Amino acid sequence: MENIARHHKPQNLSDRVALIFTKFLRLLADTFFKKKYGHRAVVLETVAAVPGMVAGMLLHLKSLRKMQDDRGWIKILLDEAENERMHLMTFIQIAKPTFIERIIIMIAQFIFILMYLIIYLLSQRTAHRIVGYFEEEAVISYTEYLKEIEEGKIENIKAPKIAINYWNLPLNSRLKDVVEVIRDDEAGHRDVNHSFANILNVKKNTRVIKEQEIKEKEKI
Repeated sequence: MENIARHHKPQNLSDRVALIFTKFLRLLADTFFKKKYGHRAVVLETVAAVPGMVAGMLLHLKSLRKMQDDRGWIKILLDEAENERMHLMTFIQIAKPTFIERIIIMIAQFIFILMYLIIYLLSQRTAHRIVGYFEEEAVISYTEYLKEIEEGKIENIKAPKIAINYWNLPLNSRLKDVVEVIRDDEAGHRDVNHSFANILNVKKNTRVIKEQEIKEKEKI
């Protein structure tokens, strides 16, 4: 459970901006969906699948442009986007989105694609930290979802066939089993994106130190 509940404490301004941005979006989601966890998942997973695809595309173009190896980041990010898409395909079978939710999905996805694209171009470090915090909130939401199922407040229905096939679950799996594996996925995405942000943070700090050393030498 320690791994599931892991939280990255903000270390700098970039981290604090990412956390505030995430908490603001969490407030919007809580206000609109409250405890409709299935419908919340349908809408939010359409947005969650955006960062990996956008980041993967930008890193792909950067790798081509600079003729440099991507260190495996592109595949990891694209796999993440695909995994989030499968979360969506699963929850569509569990909670049928309403017409209003479909409209919200289209608007939210369009806005978030542009927003995340700009953020990633301005600061890859902040962009990955945002996703890390997004995934922390996703873990919290799925944990609350599980609690509702375990307490009998949400029916523990049979797992959709698409989920059984994708995660190789037993044929008698239920909704609880699906939510658990999806929560594990989100925890993995959280750790990966926080790790990416940490790597970029170290690089930035190293670059700043080198620049300061150069300036000091020039003064001498």
